[in-house]
Amino acid sequence: MILLQRTNDTHETLAMTTTANPLSEIGRTAVESAARATRISMDSAERAINVQLEYAKGTVKQATLNARAVAQVKDVQELMALRARIAENALENLMGYSRSLYEVASEAQSEYTRLAEERMARFQKAVTETVEQAAKNAPAGSDVAVAAVRSQLAATTAAFDSFTKAARGLASYTDAGVAASRPAKSRK
Repeated sequence: MILLQRTNDTHETLAMTTTANPLSEIGRTAVESAARATRISMDSAERAINVQLEYAKGTVKQATLNARAVAQVKDVQELMALRARIAENALENLMGYSRSLYEVASEAQSEYTRLAEERMARFQKAVTETVEQAAKNAPAGSDVAVAAVRSQLAATTAAFDSFTKAARGLASYTDAGVAASRPAKSRK
């Protein structure tokens, strides 16, 4: 507990200090982002394990029900009908399990995307502030170099925005496909 308390006190002290160089803020936020990414991973793993445990419990319960039903079969026709119902139930359960795991993965992907966008925005802000500060203190005739750096920063921002937009489009397309695969009774 004392270690955690010291760590929290140090974090609060670091958060209170202001930095003269915005780029030095990147190191501090990298640690915070790594911790957040770890939390996202752990939370997602926990949700996935819960889905797997629930599926396993359901499978054992269903196997018990199936065994009882098979034991009560009186003829071949009834056995064939039961076999078809068991297969249909198994397929529905497997689809539900797959959807649940997809939802966990989709939520994690959304959280990672949000984290990456926040990190990129912070990075862009720090770089922009540093470029502006350097431009103010730059010697005469360095306008071309400053303009080149600004142009490169704008191109990087545009590329990241295009990548983000494409990733969101792909995620939306995948979500629509998963939603379309649901049976009519579960779409309500």
